[in-house]
Amino acid sequence: MLQVKETGWSRFYRRAFRDHWHPMTAVLVLGVLSALYFGLLQTVWAVTGEFTRWGGHILQLLGYDTAKMSYFKIIKLKGLPWDRVDGWVVFGMFGGALIAALLAGNFKLRVPVQRRRLVQGLLGGIIAGFGTRLAMGCNLAAMFTGIPQFTLHAWLFTLATIAGTYFGLKVSLMPFFLGKPVILPGRRVVAAETVKSRQPVIGWFLAAVALGWAVLAWQAGNGKLALAGLFGLAFGAVIERGQICFTSAFRDLWLVGRATVTKAIVAGMAVQSLGTLYFIMQGVPAKVMWAGAGAVIGGLLFGFGIVIAGGCETGWMYRAMEGQVNFWIVGLGNIIGATVLAVAWDKGLYALLVAPYPKVDLIKILGPWGALAATFVFLGLIYTWARWREKRHKYALELRLPVEVNTTAVSDNQ
Repeated sequence: MLQVKETGWSRFYRRAFRDHWHPMTAVLVLGVLSALYFGLLQTVWAVTGEFTRWGGHILQLLGYDTAKMSYFKIIKLKGLPWDRVDGWVVFGMFGGALIAALLAGNFKLRVPVQRRRLVQGLLGGIIAGFGTRLAMGCNLAAMFTGIPQFTLHAWLFTLATIAGTYFGLKVSLMPFFLGKPVILPGRRVVAAETVKSRQPVIGWFLAAVALGWAVLAWQAGNGKLALAGLFGLAFGAVIERGQICFTSAFRDLWLVGRATVTKAIVAGMAVQSLGTLYFIMQGVPAKVMWAGAGAVIGGLLFGFGIVIAGGCETGWMYRAMEGQVNFWIVGLGNIIGATVLAVAWDKGLYALLVAPYPKVDLIKILGPWGALAATFVFLGLIYTWARWREKRHKYALELRLPVEVNTTAVSDNQ
């Protein structure tokens, strides 16, 4: 059979837009982009705060006076999603993930065969949404972009999230959550390939529309919003190409000792910390939150919830844009859980779990370079632990493997 030789351009196109990226490459790119996002827009890359604001809009439609609710004052519920930087970055992330999925031919509407997955996704999403807003951030603002902000609450949240994923894994392995395997009949491959071949055309069209929209917004005097949208497109595309999900990073580490994504996330935070420190020293204010029970309990709930749901904030977003319907439900659960937290904030949660604790800025305590050194030590310990888990599981697996017998040598000796 005649094979067409791959050219340099076609090889680049395949690697950039069709093949999945190595997690380390994707996360390092995200780290650099996140630092630039912080420096140029003077805010951190985050998503669940905006999802909570969407919940606030729903409450307003239901007749609630959100202006009197403290939590919505903290997260600045003003205007509508398209009036806010966070709104544009979230829209951009959805768009970027969808475009990346289409360019690779990865989009396909998929409904889970076991309908319990939908209930599981909703429940996990609610728990994770509640936890993330109790801790004032998710795997982004309280971990990936939180640790490079040199805020102690991100350290507490990260450790609690890792512990939460362990407990979530134990529950998710129970018979009820595992369910029974279902064998489906084969599908028409030819028809599927025909649909798949059209997807890149749609993807490039949507990319052109998104860029055109950003240009129009810029010309209309909304340069900051346009820039946020462009960053969102990049974030979403890179997450989809690298299949970056913090749930799989920690769940797989507990389950099978796979540390690839965990090590990549640590490296991405280390690189991001350097860029973030530069901008902080230039006068861009860091985002520092309460380091106390709220961060710990929120992290535990978040880690538990994302494993039950099957995806963290970045994970469910890109999977939803690949057409996996159950992750649309996870997203809905996130908004519900975050909104419930916002309502409960003034009903004792803030006074009990948040108010008694300080906002600890490591730069103010240790100085810029001391804070950077402490952050690297913390990240180094997580990296070392991940490597230890990886080697421990590999060693345990080798012990369980059957010993190969050299049958030729046995027969010769006979």
